[in-house]
Amino acid sequence: MENFYDYGIIGAGPAGFTTALIAAGNGKSVVLFERDSIGGVCLNKGCIPTKTIMHSADLYYEIKNTENIGVLANDIQFDFAKVMEHKNKVVETLRNGLVKTLQTKGVKIVEKEAHVTADKTIEADGETYSCEKIIVATGSEPKALKDYPFDHEFILNSDDLFDLKQKPQKVLIVGAGAEGIEWARIFKDTDCEVTVVEAASRPLSIADEEVSKYIERLFKTRKINLKTSTTISKIKNKQVTLSDGDVLNPDFVLVAIGRNSIKPQLNGKVTVIGDACGQLMLANFAMYQARALVSGIRFDNVFVPSVIYGTPEIAWIGANEQDLPLGSYQKSVFPVRMLGKAHCDNEIEGFIKVLTYENKIIGAHIISKEASALIHQFAIAMQNEISTEELKKVCFAHPTYSEGVYESIMML
Repeated sequence: MENFYDYGIIGAGPAGFTTALIAAGNGKSVVLFERDSIGGVCLNKGCIPTKTIMHSADLYYEIKNTENIGVLANDIQFDFAKVMEHKNKVVETLRNGLVKTLQTKGVKIVEKEAHVTADKTIEADGETYSCEKIIVATGSEPKALKDYPFDHEFILNSDDLFDLKQKPQKVLIVGAGAEGIEWARIFKDTDCEVTVVEAASRPLSIADEEVSKYIERLFKTRKINLKTSTTISKIKNKQVTLSDGDVLNPDFVLVAIGRNSIKPQLNGKVTVIGDACGQLMLANFAMYQARALVSGIRFDNVFVPSVIYGTPEIAWIGANEQDLPLGSYQKSVFPVRMLGKAHCDNEIEGFIKVLTYENKIIGAHIISKEASALIHQFAIAMQNEISTEELKKVCFAHPTYSEGVYESIMML
């Protein structure tokens, strides 16, 4: 039996399901293939479960440290089993909601492995599907260390963490990028001893150098042991020797050095989007790609914000200062501790940094509570080319963290 569709989409992560929903909403017939779980890495083994666990860890840490603001809490416990149970419920609720939405839109879901076998032809579970357009959104998978592959018992990837049965006491994290930083915060805030090793000379090397320096300071304050310009020399009998000679005995090693695109063998003309295309491996980037593909909206990588969650949040968009020629830009750095709302919330760590050229914002970098929300104020200004002089006319509510956006612009 042969099936005919306007769109055949392989992979039901953010790129795939967004393409499916928009195309179906435009009256197109769509078949969506997924060999694992609808929602992809982000919903099932990435963004959503990580942030759900992190919320519990943040609350636990905050409650333990409220004596100075007059809240006394005794015998606070972090019930790891219940946290994981809650995480599973959140993921299941969102996944079921997504499946229902896709079905309501008329998308045919095929939960089988699919292959592009010829031009405009997909095969899955013995059936052939003819598709006018084929979109491949097969996502990515954790990158392993060259000499020490995942054994899923001692050398773990991020997927393995969601199957943990008990909270570890000592953790070694390899990689100080977004993933490594978030899990370091989660484990440390729940009373684990955490060491992070990073081959580069600074954490979060893709970010602005001023952000990296502040992360180093935050890690030191939180007593997270950060070792930059350091790699693993040997792993034997669950003992890890580092390149600086240190020997560690963690409960496990979390390898968080990035992800590799999953690109199946392709026969015929297809369009590859999301993590599979090997560009920015962010769910919001993947969804934006999908919208651009189907709806033809303007798309520019410059306007894709990045966020690292935890306390405080870290977010950025646009240019890093170290990448700009000297004298070619203006900048301001506004300390979060100057905000009344930050003191009210006992959250005074961080800064808001703005880079401009000819009164237009070309980069913004935030370490602050609510940074994940604040960064979009800069994104809107950048995408719509709103000058700093126009932004100075905007009235910001008081007391808010958004006032920091205004103050950072007023400093220019």
